[in-house]
Amino acid sequence: MKIFRLILLLLHLGLLFLLTGVLLNAYIPPKIFPWFNLLSLGFPILVIAYILLTFFWIFSWKKRAFVFMFLGLFFLNPVKRWINYSSESKETANLKVLTFNIKGGKLGSEQIIDYIDKQNADLIFIQEYGDGGELKLKNGIGKHDLSIISLYTNYKVVSRKNLFENLSDGDITAQCAQIDLEIKGKIYRVFNVHLESFGFLKSMVKLNGNGEEDEQKVKGVVKKLIPTFKSHQEQVKILREAIDNSPYPVIVAGDFNSVPNSYEYYETSKGLKDAFYEVGRGSGTSFHDYKYPLRIDYIFTSESIQPVTYEVDHSVHLSDHFPVIATFKIN
Repeated sequence: MKIFRLILLLLHLGLLFLLTGVLLNAYIPPKIFPWFNLLSLGFPILVIAYILLTFFWIFSWKKRAFVFMFLGLFFLNPVKRWINYSSESKETANLKVLTFNIKGGKLGSEQIIDYIDKQNADLIFIQEYGDGGELKLKNGIGKHDLSIISLYTNYKVVSRKNLFENLSDGDITAQCAQIDLEIKGKIYRVFNVHLESFGFLKSMVKLNGNGEEDEQKVKGVVKKLIPTFKSHQEQVKILREAIDNSPYPVIVAGDFNSVPNSYEYYETSKGLKDAFYEVGRGSGTSFHDYKYPLRIDYIFTSESIQPVTYEVDHSVHLSDHFPVIATFKIN
């Protein structure tokens, strides 16, 4: 029994080490050490295993349980970025934002249009909207787009810019539109973001129990992940500079192809509010195609913009992403 407990203790310490590595994404970019970013993908599994082992020590009446419980407090905020239970805000919202990767409308463009129209959002951020054709929204909202991303709004467009126009790798799936809008008499700068896709298919990540084939699949996944992490670093740097140089309050929304506690998340969210972290409830999972908790769609805002509600609409299966809807109070 002592040997068994020793093995569990070493395993628990190993999990603690790996979870600490995830937190280092806030300081170490992928081009220096990409493996910490890789760990962020496994964060839910690592945390669950850590909690289960902590309960084991509690039920075994071991003093080390208190040590692991105390150290586990350092991971409360990282967990809240995946699963959150915020109290209800008492503020009254006057701005509604929707962001939705619609997968080119392949699962029903008419149903997508009907759904978006019913939301009656003030700002609609669309990613992967297909062949460049305009969504014929019934409420007549205008369209301001690049090739795969589009912003629909009734508010006046003051200026717009393609932030990723001169990327060194020129990947077409990496796009970011910077658009200045006049909202209720004040200028706001909004960013519609789609960081570079990993280019995975289900067949590429689904293991079938064949040891040799599964090993090759894992190696293939890692070979795609690492270079994309490094590309994301360049893309986020451009976005970060644009946010820092903005003379106006900002709203940043879209598909980041990155999970919470990743380098991309930490770097983008500096000085901004994550609407889910502030007022979200339940699971923040927004990508459901792999049957694994992946939150990769976000809405960030300046400190002066107050989140009121946040919802990932898990009832809608019109894409491999769920739509994300949030409301805010602006002056």
